[in-house]
This record gives sequence, structure tokens and C-alpha cells, in this order.
Amino acid sequence: MSPRADRRAPGRGVEWEFQRLTLPRELSRNVVTRLLVERAEHGGWELDSVRVSPDGTRRVVLRRKIIRLRPTLHLAPQI
Repeated sequence: MSPRADRRAPGRGVEWEFQRLTLPRELSRNVVTRLLVERAEHGGWELDSVRVSPDGTRRVVLRRKIIRLRPTLHLAPQI
């Protein structure tokens, strides 16, 4: 399994972080499901796409929103 993360902004005002996983064919469907559920519950990831190649290797793309915090306290200049 080899994760790779990158970022892109598909829509206005929303930024996503992506993580690509390559899962070997030896992993059962139940193991893959548990792995993806754990990443969703504990890492905030959601499933973007899954591709199964002819040799049985799964290529999974996960995504999660990037939340930017903006400062809310603006101090007035002192005189």
C-alpha cells in the first residue's frame, strides 16, 4: 500500500486534499473495507474513486476538505 497526497481546488472556495492508495490484489474485500472505513472515521477522508486494474490491483483516491481558519479578531490601531 503506497499513499500519496496532493491538493487541488475543483470548485470556488473549496479546497480538497487528495490521497492516492494502491492496494494489492492479495487484500480481501473485507480488509479493504475496514481500511477505508478507518481512514474515513479517524482521518476525515471520503471516497473519491476506485479503479480495479485487470491484475486485481485497486487504485483508490480519497479526499477531504481543507479548512482554512481566518482571524476573527481585528484590533483597531491605537492613537
